[in-house]
Amino acid sequence: MSGGLVHDALLYRSLPEYVDRVGAFVAGGVDSGEPVLVAVPGPRIAALRAGLDGAAAGVRFVDMRRVGANPARIIPFVRAWVDGNDAGPARFVGEPIWPGRRRCEALEATRHESLINLAFAGADVHIVCPYDAGRLDARVVADAYRTHPTVVDEDGRRPSDRYTDPSVLCPSVGLPPPPARADISSLDVTSDLARVRRFVCERAAGILPRARLDAMLLAVNEAATNALIHGGKHGVVRIWADDEHFVCEVADDGRLGDPLAGRRAPDARSSGGRGMWMINQLCDLVELHAAPAQTTLRMHMTLAG
Repeated sequence: MSGGLVHDALLYRSLPEYVDRVGAFVAGGVDSGEPVLVAVPGPRIAALRAGLDGAAAGVRFVDMRRVGANPARIIPFVRAWVDGNDAGPARFVGEPIWPGRRRCEALEATRHESLINLAFAGADVHIVCPYDAGRLDARVVADAYRTHPTVVDEDGRRPSDRYTDPSVLCPSVGLPPPPARADISSLDVTSDLARVRRFVCERAAGILPRARLDAMLLAVNEAATNALIHGGKHGVVRIWADDEHFVCEVADDGRLGDPLAGRRAPDARSSGGRGMWMINQLCDLVELHAAPAQTTLRMHMTLAG
């Protein structure tokens, strides 16, 4: 297909079905001379290569567990690949949600799937997003119908009657609550950003390795600055940790003007648009919930490494 964005959710229930359906899409691109990028969980790559039986020589494969660990990094990665090819049609396979992903990661990947429809509107690219309908949470599968204009399953390919415009869907995808036993500390954001940084350092002491603490301090400082500038000069920082992650949340009363903030590479000719980009590069996961009267940014750092 060509002539504009095509964005399919492909529902599968077994590895053979996955290899057959995804492989056919990839092989079709190879046969037609289209560039093909495949970003799926690592173990799926070997199965697809074997199924393609040598036809994948010109296909670029990447492990989605690395590229999409923070789902906000997927769109700029694919955008750079699309822009690096000729203006002709291209094909992309992206599987950002797989069995075993944390609920918070799956929700952020759902926001990502919806925003694909904005980020690549008008682009001559056919995107297929596989979903393991037999093993994923039913809520994830239901959301696939809301984030993709078309669905492919055992009954064939058809328009999704549940597709929802990103401007409506993204604000409706909330944030999961902190863990029930989380020890949450909070601090009002003021112009004294040094106080905010000290607050983070105190809570991270003995938890985060120094390099990861430094990255979190940069991210939180940027988020707090944005709250002061764009959030009515007021915000709140909340911090908690579990056995594997250190989490800093900054909430303010501002309204996010650009739904793709942080998902576009900064323009070298402009001084704006760098804050959210930097935060997404620094943190292992970033959740961004933009409601009409509040913006909440939740930044995760894994404790290891």
